Amino acid sequence: MKPKSALRNSNNKSRLARTFQKVINLRTARKIASSNGVGICVLTTSQHKLPDRKASSQAANQQGDYSKVKQKAVFEALLAKVFASVTSVKAAYAELQMAQHPYNSDAIQASDQAVVEELVALSELKRKFLKKELDLSPQVTLMLAEIQEQQSLMRTYEITIKKLQSDAEEKDSDIALLHKQLRDDTALNESLEKKLNPSGPLLMFDDFQFTKLNPSHFVQVLHFSLRSARSFVKMMIREMELAKWDLGAAAETIEPGAVFAKERHRCFAFESFVCKTMLEGFNSHDFRLTKDSPTKRLDPEQYFNAFKNLKSVQPNSFLAENPNSCFAKFTRTKYLNLVHAKMECSFFGNLNQRKLVTSGGFPDTAFFTAFAEMARRFWLLHCLGFSMHEQVSIFQVKKDCGFSEVYMENVNDGSPLSGETNGANADVRVGFTVVPGFKIGATVIQSQVYLLPVITSPVSR
Repeated sequence: MKPKSALRNSNNKSRLARTFQKVINLRTARKIASSNGVGICVLTTSQHKLPDRKASSQAANQQGDYSKVKQKAVFEALLAKVFASVTSVKAAYAELQMAQHPYNSDAIQASDQAVVEELVALSELKRKFLKKELDLSPQVTLMLAEIQEQQSLMRTYEITIKKLQSDAEEKDSDIALLHKQLRDDTALNESLEKKLNPSGPLLMFDDFQFTKLNPSHFVQVLHFSLRSARSFVKMMIREMELAKWDLGAAAETIEPGAVFAKERHRCFAFESFVCKTMLEGFNSHDFRLTKDSPTKRLDPEQYFNAFKNLKSVQPNSFLAENPNSCFAKFTRTKYLNLVHAKMECSFFGNLNQRKLVTSGGFPDTAFFTAFAEMARRFWLLHCLGFSMHEQVSIFQVKKDCGFSEVYMENVNDGSPLSGETNGANADVRVGFTVVPGFKIGATVIQSQVYLLPVITSPVSR
């Protein structure tokens, strides 16, 4: 065993050896890292790099790209500002238009000033652009332009909403006015329909006064009598068509030798037959209903009272309640004269209506109701005629008479003018009378006639 001193010396030697070894290693490293005893500091490429030609080119390119990006951003901001200004001009102009209807001078001045300011701003922007004096901050300008444009759009939308609301209110007002006008027109039409209805009461004659009667009153009643007659003629023609009648042959039977310019003119022949039958005996105070023992003629005011009593009644009800009245006798006689037995049989397949009328009754059919209303109108015309302060008489134009505008009225199409046809002289003559004429004192109510051309050979010289 070694003594402790020897062990301590051994440990010291080992520690010292390690120390020397470290020193030797450090010196060896310095020799490797240095040359001729001079230390060199070596830097990594990540810390510093010497400038070269390639690096300078890249820096220049980066600078150019940055300049282009900045220029592009400036142009975008410029366009955004221009569009925002245009939008503001549109909004201000819309406000200007809105302020004119209704007129508002303060709003017009404010809107006009706003338009002028925006145009001045655009002009100044143009000047700076042309002189390359734009000093825009792209980001700030874009943000402000966006705000300005949105505000202008909101103003435009608000103006549009107000305009639409105003239009809607105006339309509502127009609709209300049209509804009122429609109600008034409907009421007027209903009133006129009641007045013009062949089976309705003659309400428009309520203001007739006996002391103020004149020929115009007679013309009005005649007009509505003829309207009822034409309505009955249409019904009669419709029944003829359903019964397979030859309308041309029937018209020829009524007016032999008549030549109609148009097929639809054949209705004038039937109208002539109805009017002649209903007005036959008009000049007599009782329509010549009683031949053996004529009734006593009434004074004019009594005829007028009869007119007033009958003008508003329903004919069927009156006939049922007064089967022996003069009007009932008139209706019965005229029906038997107008509606032939063969006609009634072909229309209805039997003679039940005729038998009932002959026995003193009155049928409750649509055909007879239309006839009774027509008969009432002509009976009222007769009563009013004998109520006039001047004598009323009826006249009829003969066939082949020349046309006179004083006494006649043409019912067919065209004017009664003479001319020439294929070298021959053409003249117009009366083919037949459709509605007889009337005379009230010195006043003439024209007869309605159907005219036919008459062609004669030219006179040789």
